[in-house]
Amino acid sequence: MPEGPEIRRTADALQEQIGGRRLDGVWFAFPELASQAASLSGREVTTVDSWGKALLIRFDDDRVLYSHNQLYGVWKYHDEEREPDTKRSLRARLTAQGRSASLYSASDISLWQADRLEEHPFLARLGPDLLTHDVSIEAVIERLEMTRFKRRALGGLLLDQALFAGIGNYLRSEILFFARLSYRQRPMDLTTAQRKHLARTMLEVIECAYCQKGTTNRDDWSKAARRQGEKRQQWRFAVFQRDGLPCHACTTLIERTNVASRRLYYCPRCQGKGE
Repeated sequence: MPEGPEIRRTADALQEQIGGRRLDGVWFAFPELASQAASLSGREVTTVDSWGKALLIRFDDDRVLYSHNQLYGVWKYHDEEREPDTKRSLRARLTAQGRSASLYSASDISLWQADRLEEHPFLARLGPDLLTHDVSIEAVIERLEMTRFKRRALGGLLLDQALFAGIGNYLRSEILFFARLSYRQRPMDLTTAQRKHLARTMLEVIECAYCQKGTTNRDDWSKAARRQGEKRQQWRFAVFQRDGLPCHACTTLIERTNVASRRLYYCPRCQGKGE
């Protein structure tokens, strides 16, 4: 499933396709939305942003179209006259000045007033988005030190969307590696310097994944890995999906385990086991 950086790039693409334009065509597959389609015609798409794995299309009348791609949803961008070549089921289409954005296969779509958006049952459970909400290092540290989070092992905590929205499986492994921390350690176990380093690493890794289209590895390490014949799904990461391969930093073999029912990758020398 795409993580925060991938959804943020989808938001960017939607913004490029229909942002700043007035809608002249709106269609929804679901009856509860179809009845409101006509009222969106003529409205301007002011901003498209993301919150974790949710997309938010904002209109100039203070309404917001919420959508979550889940496992199979996908947005396609096309000219109004040219239908995308796909067998997926169309769920929503927004057209502005001859440019269309079509959502296929997703089922979690709803229309909200902007001032009530945080009442949404999914969004209400989310922490801040590290890409969208301009979160500082100090704010990250503050949340890590909260009573509800500080006693929990990092391996499970980083996947908790209540801490920060948008961190998924590959980001978790990469963050812990670059922070040189074990998945068993807890925020309360860390020194002040370690918590600050973790906070900075979280922001840097997710920004790197956003800017480099899912690549979080250091440039020199990824180039060396490509020369050695690693596949893209391996060289784009420092540790994720690299079990059995040597650590870029120390040559110890990367290991894989399961934490919170998800696979996690780590270097036992650089990160230790936290025991």
